[in-house]
Amino acid sequence: MTPPPTAWHSATITRIEARTPRLRSYFLHAPLARHAAGQHVDVRLTAPDGYQARRSYSIASAPGAPELELAVELLADGEVSGWFHDAAQPGDTLDVRGPLGGHFVWQPAQPGPLLLLAGGSGVVPLVSIARAWRDAGAPVPALLLHSGRAWDSLAFRDELTAIAAGHPAFRFVTTVTRQPPSVPGPDYTRRLDGAMLEEVLAQWGHAPAQCYVCGANPFVEAAAQLLVARGVPPRAIRTERYGAAAQ
Repeated sequence: MTPPPTAWHSATITRIEARTPRLRSYFLHAPLARHAAGQHVDVRLTAPDGYQARRSYSIASAPGAPELELAVELLADGEVSGWFHDAAQPGDTLDVRGPLGGHFVWQPAQPGPLLLLAGGSGVVPLVSIARAWRDAGAPVPALLLHSGRAWDSLAFRDELTAIAAGHPAFRFVTTVTRQPPSVPGPDYTRRLDGAMLEEVLAQWGHAPAQCYVCGANPFVEAAAQLLVARGVPPRAIRTERYGAAAQ
């Protein structure tokens, strides 16, 4: 019987992997239903005195992966992210429920081309989409543009580069906003703007039919406006917003 997404279940941390200096992946053994790429789960921590704290985290793992991967960024004064980064160890348990969310979801049968725009840790659900796209046999042309503060803050960079190298239909573009242009690595060294978007899409050679934008509020607002200004129908743009500072 499939567990209901609104029910809480105990999950066990099986391993932890550093992604950037401030973001780590936590792999969980969790008795949840199969998720769709782009969904999230709720996490609940309970202190010995009964105090509880809850947060929502996007799922990074591909649908059907043997473990549930949550990538958690350490936030200043973050109650739950602080526990993950300062205390959590393999073998620890926590409560999760889900998968949740039906709007920011990608399925292989959806039309393409597919454009993914990520600001900072907003790349997490887009990595799930990229992995699902790869596992589905690269059904449509896809492009992921990731904007971060510095080269070492671009989580999953090596994996996304490898996907692009192995699949001609996938393109991965990077831009950083707080790194000198003389430092090698990223494709661009400025915030996403109209000229960059125009150039990237021209080099890609496709008009996006589905767009997924995820990141902090300012990034999502700016990216969505740039897409609309370029003629992408608003109904083709799906957004997921975080409360962190702009990238």
